[in-house]
Amino acid sequence: MKRIQSACICQTLHFMLKEELPHDEALRQLTHEVAHYKETLERNSVKYRILEETPLEDGSIIVKVIKQYNQSPVGDYLN
Repeated sequence: MKRIQSACICQTLHFMLKEELPHDEALRQLTHEVAHYKETLERNSVKYRILEETPLEDGSIIVKVIKQYNQSPVGDYLN
């Protein structure tokens, strides 16, 4: 029999501007979307660590995150 001792998932998320909106409005919504993503992780009690949050020239944002996979223990992944 096997059991998962620890597990995390590494993701690179690209939060992109909505092209149909004026640039300033798209930036405002994008900032809100990134904040909402982080709040959702907190609200759902997901253990995570943001490795990078990089704004790009066009205003979009790349977020690299390691987060808990399902409800598995995270072990040393988040240290």
